[in-house]
Parts: sequence; structure tokens; C-alpha cells
Amino acid sequence: MDFRTVSHTTNEQDHPQPHRMRQKHLSCLQGESEERDKGSIIESFVTNFSNIYESELLPARNGEKLTEHFLHEVVDILLSYIKKTYDGKSKVLDFHHPHQLLEGLEGFSVELSDQPQPLEQILVDCRDTLKYGVKTGHPRYFNQLSSGLDIIGLAGEWLTATANTNMFTYEIAPVFIVMEEILLKKMHEIIGWGESEADGVFSPGGSISNLYSILVARYKRFPEVKTKGMAALPDIALFVSEHSHYSIKKAAAVLGIGTDNVVSVKCDARGKMIPSELERAILKVKRQGKVPLYVCATAGTTVYGAFDPLACIADIADKYNLWMHVDAAWGGSLLLSGRHSYKLSSIERANSVTWNPHKLMGVPLQCSAFLVREKGVLQACNQLCAGYLFQPDKQYDTAYDTGDKTIQCGRHVDVFKLWLMWRAKGTQGFEILINRFLELAEYLYKELKTRKNYELVFDAEPELTNVCFWYIPPSLRQIPKGPEREKRLHQIAPKIKARMVEEGTAMVGYQPHGDNVNFFRMVFSNPATKKPDVDFLLDEIERLGKDL
Repeated sequence: MDFRTVSHTTNEQDHPQPHRMRQKHLSCLQGESEERDKGSIIESFVTNFSNIYESELLPARNGEKLTEHFLHEVVDILLSYIKKTYDGKSKVLDFHHPHQLLEGLEGFSVELSDQPQPLEQILVDCRDTLKYGVKTGHPRYFNQLSSGLDIIGLAGEWLTATANTNMFTYEIAPVFIVMEEILLKKMHEIIGWGESEADGVFSPGGSISNLYSILVARYKRFPEVKTKGMAALPDIALFVSEHSHYSIKKAAAVLGIGTDNVVSVKCDARGKMIPSELERAILKVKRQGKVPLYVCATAGTTVYGAFDPLACIADIADKYNLWMHVDAAWGGSLLLSGRHSYKLSSIERANSVTWNPHKLMGVPLQCSAFLVREKGVLQACNQLCAGYLFQPDKQYDTAYDTGDKTIQCGRHVDVFKLWLMWRAKGTQGFEILINRFLELAEYLYKELKTRKNYELVFDAEPELTNVCFWYIPPSLRQIPKGPEREKRLHQIAPKIKARMVEEGTAMVGYQPHGDNVNFFRMVFSNPATKKPDVDFLLDEIERLGKDL
């Protein structure tokens, strides 16, 4: 029997209840063979989901086979997508404008309906969602610091979603809570802190980890802020490099400190904070009657990939009693590389560190750790002892109820995929991966120096995987440097990027920075990327931009 002949309408009067429709299917099949097992009956028609609904899946009675076949279909969709992702000949994206997605594309609608849709439509929606998205694991996707698709990490994310638990207490997430402790201890050890003295928590991204650093620094200096608020505190000042991530200013706004009290410290041409400028800024703030509280050094800036001089900044922090935080969201993973870890020398002197394994370590989004050298301060800062969660008389060691250390109540399990990848790769595997990314950056840097149509934003070997450059089309090559050339050059990268996205051949980021007009920023964090992909990108930029 072909169940595609059974009609379906969304009219409420004619729309039979899913359980009745299922009974109809079963009775028809049983009429043909009364002796047939019900599980076999479901298996015989389950390949056609046009009249099957979500309410018939588990936990519905006898929903096991339907659920199994539906999930097999989903896995087939995912596997097909994964294969296309790794296929360099496929498009990185099939671009459409927002209004096109809102209006609907080839039967794909994002509108929500009051009536349930059959599982066949749900499967189509899954395919179309991936079809019109961006393949961030594609070997020619260079757009963001987080890219790639790690298969073990993907498996870890699937298991995490299946477990569907919360990280606030040991009683409902015992294995994940212990894994988080193991991972934090490992990261403390790699930084250079003793495991007994340090603490931390996995948070929803580097911006929140950076917010934690200011929150804890403020509490450590002024514990009365927890009960009395900012009105009880003197004016405080935070210090960041002018190339730091914008999340510090955003955190200052969120925490009531105010963005005017975030002091940007000058950097050198390479993008590193200048220590003498930091000290000058601290003295200026003190003369204004403010309290210098906190300095954020960056280990791997977002655009240039620069590392601030941590030892010099630590000396100044000690001298003026500042909390020193290192935003190593991007560059922290270099600690796993024997070849490159020296770039984070003296990070162990920091009071706190942000480290995002979802960047260079390739862990699926999101996975960010906030690490703090002093044990207990995170708990004291955030603890409120909610009686319905954190009862002190539980039958186990309630020190493992870590939820009161966080500003969240519900907390997603971000640790398992990292733990599983660490088991699969070992620390050595991560080191190999990270070294390969740096080798690709060096290859691109050397290749750019040989091509007459390109100019480097600064001529220095990359410290991280960031490589910044301009493409100079033939029309600009004979124009002397000056305002007119800069004005025209500023328009080149956006136009090339737009053409590239429309064709779907690659994705790379661009931006202005300081006095520099728009330039391309290449970053490597995708395990699928190889040298031919780098060559392709440079050739593609020239192809798309030579007539500009």
C-alpha cells in the first residue's frame, strides 16, 4: 500500500487527529495481514512521513520504530550535509537576502503555523535550513575565528543534547560536573597555576568570561558591592588596549561601571599594548581621584592577532595593585604548542584568564572557560544559596553543586564535547592541529609578499593565524598613496566580499582598523583548510576584483 495516496489538509474540520490517522494506517495494513507484527507494520510505511506527526514519536505508545526511522532520516540529512561541507568543490553558501528568506524560497517557509506539520515537512525543513545556511566547516570558510567541523566534537554535541541536563547541581549532571572539574584542572595546570589554588567555570562565550573577570575583580576589591551596589563604591577605572575586544566595554556598561571609565591604552604598530602608556594612563586616573581597579591584557587580538607583553603588564599591575586579566579567548590555545607557547610567557601571573576552546582547538560552538587563580572568590562573589537547588544536607559532597558560582541559573553543558575531543586527540593532537594553523598563516604571509597585487597591512611574520592585507586592483596601482587612493581602496574589499558571497565560492572577513582603510583579515582555525585553499582564495580575490 502506498500511503502517499492518503490526502492531507490543514483545514481544521478535515484534519484528523494524528492518533486517529495512525490507527487508520494500522487498520489498513492489518486488514491485509492480521498476523503481521505491529513493529513490522510501522517499518513498512515509515519511509513515507507525509501523514505521520510528531505526536506519534516517543514517548507515544508503540512509537519506538517511528522514532528510530525518523532519527535515521535526520542522520542521513546531516551526513549528506557533512560530506558537502568537506567537499571543496561545493559552495560555502547559497546566499539570499533577509527579505527572500522571510518571503519563502522554493517551498521553504520560516513562518509558524497553528496546525502541526507532518514529519515529511519537518525533514524538508531540516534539509532547507542547512541548504540556505553557511557551511562553516568548508575548507574555504575563513570568515570568523571559530570555524571547522570536528566529527568527535559533533558527536559530543549530539550526546549532550540527548542527555539534555543542566549544569547547576551534581545530582542532575554528575558525570558532566566531574568532567568540568577535570578540564578546569587541566587548563589551570597548562597555564601554570596549582590545581588546589585555582577555580573557574565554563560560560556562554568569551564575552561572558570577560564579564566574569570584571565582576570578580570588583568584588575582590570591594565586596560590599554585592549588597550595596555601585553607589557604595568610589569611581573605578578599567584599562584595556586600544585593540582589545569590545566585550570589556560592554561588560562595563552591563555592570554599571560605565564605558567612560574604560581607558583605552595605546598600542604599537603591531597592535601590542605599550606598557609605558599603561602606566601613564593609571597615573592620570589616580590624579582624577578614581581608583585603578583592573587591566585586561590580550593574548591574541581579534584583528591583528597580537600578544600584549604580559610580563611588563603584570609588573605594572603588581605595582599599582590592579587585578590583571588576560583575554586569551583567541590565543590561549597556543599554550598547547611547545613551538608557540612562549608568546604567552608570564600568563601564570594573571589573576584570571579567558580561554575559548571553540576557536583554535576546534570545539563546536560554544565552549569558553573563565579561569581564576584564587579559589573561593568566584563562589563568594555570586553565591545566593537558593534553597530549592543548593540544599546543604544532600547525601553527597555539595561542593560539586557548582551552580552558585555562576551568574546563571540554567547552564548548558559545554564541557562534554571538549572532554571527548581531548580523549580522542590527546594534548599532542591539539598541538599538531594548532601548529598546522600557524604554518598556514606563515604560508599565506610569504605568498602575499611574492604577489604584486597585494600589500600587507604590516610587514611582520604572523604571531597567531591572523594575516591582514589589501588587494590592489590594476586601476589603483599607478595612483600615489594619499587620500584619493585611500578612499578608493576602502571600497575594494567590501565589493570583492559581496561578489564572493553572491557566488558562494569562499568567505573571508574585512574591516577598517584605526587609520587603515578596509582590508582583508584571514584567520586559520579550520582543520579542513589546506595550502591549495589558500591559493584558491588569493586567485579568487584577483578574479573578482581585477575590474574594480
